[in-house]
Amino acid sequence: MTVAVDTEVTALMQCLQRQRDHVLGAVEGLSDEALRRPVLPSGWSCLGLLQHLTLSVERLWFRAVVAGDPEVIDMVGSQDSPWQVAPGLPAGDVLDSYRREASLADAIIAAASSADAELAWWPFPGSEWRLHNLRDVLLHVITETACHAGHVDAVRELIDGQQWLVNT
Repeated sequence: MTVAVDTEVTALMQCLQRQRDHVLGAVEGLSDEALRRPVLPSGWSCLGLLQHLTLSVERLWFRAVVAGDPEVIDMVGSQDSPWQVAPGLPAGDVLDSYRREASLADAIIAAASSADAELAWWPFPGSEWRLHNLRDVLLHVITETACHAGHVDAVRELIDGQQWLVNT
């Protein structure tokens, strides 16, 4: 791996971590009830969004697509909607799972040979849309996480009026 690739992957990982921190910061201090409360007509909750980011973003893109983990690949498509959190599942467990999955993803990224490392598995065979390497996956996950950070910002403000980040 060249120094330029190290610098690129490091910069992308830092950007991804800022988005993860934004998501977690935006829900910090919400009660279990507030975390589970659906605010928008689509019915998802902050906790559901976090579970989606855990299972359908971090786990799917890094453990399945980048690393080719057969156990994770076998789970793809067989799970209930990640947006719906089981009523008995503690909110802290969902938050811990997100942090743990992000840590596993970071280890996979750090172990990659370069930003150009080929993907081990692709979940959409036959689709015209395709990511080609670790760089593409990192950019995709950064974009999706940032998009959802904006969603959770708006939902948090609707729940209790709090704003996580305000530039005045």
